[in-house]
Amino acid sequence: MNKDKALEELFLANKPQFDDKEAFMASLTKRLDAVEYIKQYQEATIRRYKMAVVVAFFAGLVVGGIAIAYLLASPSDTPLFNFDTHNIFFLEWLCGNSRVIAVSAISLLMTVGITSFIGNIQELMSMRQSLQRQQVGR
Repeated sequence: MNKDKALEELFLANKPQFDDKEAFMASLTKRLDAVEYIKQYQEATIRRYKMAVVVAFFAGLVVGGIAIAYLLASPSDTPLFNFDTHNIFFLEWLCGNSRVIAVSAISLLMTVGITSFIGNIQELMSMRQSLQRQQVGR
């Protein structure tokens, strides 16, 4: 409440002088051009973000699809990797379940990627809405 009163008094005490209209208009035009430049820069940045997010999303889908297709197309009785050990239980279990582990890891990575894609889209939409609100406010 006190801050609002102080701001109101500050604005009421400010009495700008407009003696030189040409200098004022030149300064105003310069500031408006700067605002327009910043607005265009923000819009270009949002477009770049959108393009990067879409490219990353489709690249992730393609790579994940290729990896899963490879796993499904290769023979199921041979492990994906082999350590040539027969006495270490963990490595033997890892070789025997390599397909399940690989498919689970790929699925997890694709889930994280899609989730981050959706989060980025929501962030871009909020950036665009705030930019539109700023434009309407002028």
